[in-house]
Amino acid sequence: MKYTFICWCALIMTVLLAVGCGKKESPNHIRVVLDWTPNTNHTGLYAALDKGWFAEEGLTVEIIQPPEDGALPLVGAGSAEFGIDFQESMGPAIAKDRDALPVTAVAAIISHNTSGIMSLAQNNINSPRDLAGKRFESWETPLIAALIREIVENDGGDFAGVIMIPNYATDPLSALTTDIDAIWVYYAWEGLAAELNGLEVNFIDLGSFDRRFDFYTPVIAANINWLNKNPDTAQKFLRALDRGYAFAIENPHEAGEILLKCAPELDRRLVMRSQEYLASRYRADSPRWGEIDPERWGRFYRWMFERGLLEKDIGAGGFTNEYLPALGSGE
Repeated sequence: MKYTFICWCALIMTVLLAVGCGKKESPNHIRVVLDWTPNTNHTGLYAALDKGWFAEEGLTVEIIQPPEDGALPLVGAGSAEFGIDFQESMGPAIAKDRDALPVTAVAAIISHNTSGIMSLAQNNINSPRDLAGKRFESWETPLIAALIREIVENDGGDFAGVIMIPNYATDPLSALTTDIDAIWVYYAWEGLAAELNGLEVNFIDLGSFDRRFDFYTPVIAANINWLNKNPDTAQKFLRALDRGYAFAIENPHEAGEILLKCAPELDRRLVMRSQEYLASRYRADSPRWGEIDPERWGRFYRWMFERGLLEKDIGAGGFTNEYLPALGSGE
């Protein structure tokens, strides 16, 4: 469900549903489009706002709810400076004419892929090959079909036997207990929700099963033209954001309270459990929060190109680490 709310944190931020989300007030006014409704992936953003770290950098930040087609079109059109998106969905945009959609990733929110395939334990889906003969539901995209085929067949299974349900449930837990056998989820949210609801589940971690699928999801994307004109402002934004995620790593419960203050409709138990889970995963083994490994980034895009999911081989293109705070510069 998409909605509008007003959150009184360190600054007043207005979250808007409409595309054309407000006049650009100044070079230091930053518009950030979410990928979905507020959740723990976004906590560093809310923490930086609540603690006044954007204001310390001389920035005002407006958080915008995404339109149906996501953040990238707004960012690419210059209607927002930053947006939250995913490496897997950025690939086709990066492979097209960059003048039409000038976007690039500038930070990874979570260091490793936390998404995968969840099923009730009673369904005995312990490995990808066990999906044969089962009803699997996810987003209806060529990427999903190619990836599921890859992991099932590499595991010795029959992809033709997988019953692909092409409509992603708005309530994965209800779907699992009624209509389907397995579903693609982000474990930091839906997986933990299943645990809290007492469901015994199996989870196939995509990144652990095949390192090519340890892609970056979600990421912070930015408008390339804006970055080229405003590099110092971009660095200020990411410096404050880095402080926000460092706070969430060190203080998961307090960070959860900030998120709940800004989105009180969220389930408190789930927010706190998710913050605990992500605290060790925002940065994980990366040298600094937000850093994207070119080898891992390019490995996934090469697979996409080999499977006909990209118009051209973009290698490790489509991201930059240059706007992140330098190593050792954090507080």
